[in-house]
Amino acid sequence: MSKVILSVIGTAQDGGLPHPNCFCENCKRAINNPNFRRTASALAIVLPEKKKWHLIDATPDLKEQMSKLQMTFQLEGTIMSSIFLTHAHMGHLPGLLFLGKEGINTTNVPVFAGAKMKHMLENNAPWQLLTKLENIMLKDLRNEESVKINEQFSVLPVLVPHRNEFSETFAFRIIGPNKKVLYIPDIDRWEEWEIDIVDACKEADICLLDGTFHSPRDLEHIGRDFREVPHPLMTTTMEKLQEVTSQTDIYFTHLNHSNPALVSTGEERKELLKKGFFIAEDGMEFII
Repeated sequence: MSKVILSVIGTAQDGGLPHPNCFCENCKRAINNPNFRRTASALAIVLPEKKKWHLIDATPDLKEQMSKLQMTFQLEGTIMSSIFLTHAHMGHLPGLLFLGKEGINTTNVPVFAGAKMKHMLENNAPWQLLTKLENIMLKDLRNEESVKINEQFSVLPVLVPHRNEFSETFAFRIIGPNKKVLYIPDIDRWEEWEIDIVDACKEADICLLDGTFHSPRDLEHIGRDFREVPHPLMTTTMEKLQEVTSQTDIYFTHLNHSNPALVSTGEERKELLKKGFFIAEDGMEFII
């Protein structure tokens, strides 16, 4: 059986790191040293022996993410075989435009999206041009209906509560030949989800979860209230999932530029690691 690799191609909240118009310590560090940069959260599922790959979310950083992935796996010139979209916020959708006439000019790349997302893409500029010119081919994503990619892995979309101004929001269960992965880059509150996050994580081997904010203090220095941008706090998530870390590897992704856990030598990171949790890194790979 050929290998299936889950590649973490981005781990930042929508605006990336450095964040636009921000000069906090995390952003200044990333401006001055590219080793500290992070691109917007996304995954790729790579079948290296078959020379194929699939994308989860099309971020504003897709151009950079795509070239790095292709060069890593000797896939230069190989377009993704499909794209799965979680939702319509700015860190997860704009990369589709690189597939259009002004960019790669792809032909009928399958794009899996929920009903509200499909309607938005089909009926609003500039997205509708992608379907009109057949750069992409929209496919249905339905809650709890598995999409079997081939005999080796499948993707199961699961609705989660989030700020659904333009589309529904999905988490994904990625089922490989050897491991199960739960991917939830965005959710408002664990308590608002009809599924118990503890049970969901216990069913997976690897979890990549919303780690946007560490605590309420994250945005104080720029005068913003974290409650205006609902996400579960990392401190809350760790408290809920402490018992799960002995059986499931739990990584935080979708990290806001303000998050102190970004600092590898900081107290927040040390505490997190001591409790058995991890920070996802751009370029990280898992064999699933």
